[in-house]
Amino acid sequence: MAGIRVNEHLGLSINFLKIDYDTEYFMDIKNKIAVVTGATGGIGLSVASYLIGKQVQAIGLVDLSDRCLNAADSLKNTTGHPDIKTFCGNVCDNDFRKSVFATLESEFGPVGICITAAGILRDGLAVQAGKHSGDMELYSDQHFRQVMEVNLLHPIYWSMQTIAGIAGKQQQDGIDKWNPEMGVQAVNIMIGSVSSRGNRGQISYASAKSGLRGACATLNKEGLRHGVLTKIVHPGFVDTQMVDQVDAAYYDKYLKPDIGLGRKIRPREIAECIGSMIENDPLTGEVWASASFRPFA
Repeated sequence: MAGIRVNEHLGLSINFLKIDYDTEYFMDIKNKIAVVTGATGGIGLSVASYLIGKQVQAIGLVDLSDRCLNAADSLKNTTGHPDIKTFCGNVCDNDFRKSVFATLESEFGPVGICITAAGILRDGLAVQAGKHSGDMELYSDQHFRQVMEVNLLHPIYWSMQTIAGIAGKQQQDGIDKWNPEMGVQAVNIMIGSVSSRGNRGQISYASAKSGLRGACATLNKEGLRHGVLTKIVHPGFVDTQMVDQVDAAYYDKYLKPDIGLGRKIRPREIAECIGSMIENDPLTGEVWASASFRPFA
């Protein structure tokens, strides 16, 4: 509804718009079942804490180590949330993934929020001279496969599992095809990276994160048949243990000068960005949370 205000000094009429937001088109986190991989890492743990703060109905914390048990205990003690489940295992293992979803679905219902925050770095130049000879050495194919498994295949398959859970429930309910009046049923959020545009010393990581962009767009098109959105956020340098693997002197000399904000991003800031992506249905493209990082050529 528009209102008119007259500026007595300038004699101008100015329209002021009052926007009434229709909450029908915003996902209610409170009623959703969530799963977060890499849940003990900086981004994963911050996202889990954020979702619990938003009173998600239930959440599964997934991590390779049993640190997720300590994380769950800490979150339960600080929030009092009764339904924080833990799953310790390899996110690249198909049977483990299926068991996580089956457990959550049997107890609470289909997963409606999936955040694939687990990731690894295995940085190294694509081609470099050997340390003990003049021979040229190629980046380890073993490391390449490992990075692709964790950073590319894992988020794709966990996102597909979310779509499958929603599609299966709709099939049981006799729903042939989702329509917008039903509202968004689930959201997948993949963690991309500014390195998806290419970055020196990150041939495997950049390849994996670039691949996520195509996978995300494809799953978003296919998943919408069932009302499932798949989105991707591209953080810059976040203050996490994984990013801390980057040599401090190298970071200060070559990377920090190209960060417009002049600092690393806090994990909580990425969590809040992800929260906005979950709650706002129209945000269906790629979100760049780069802190104005300008990658070097």
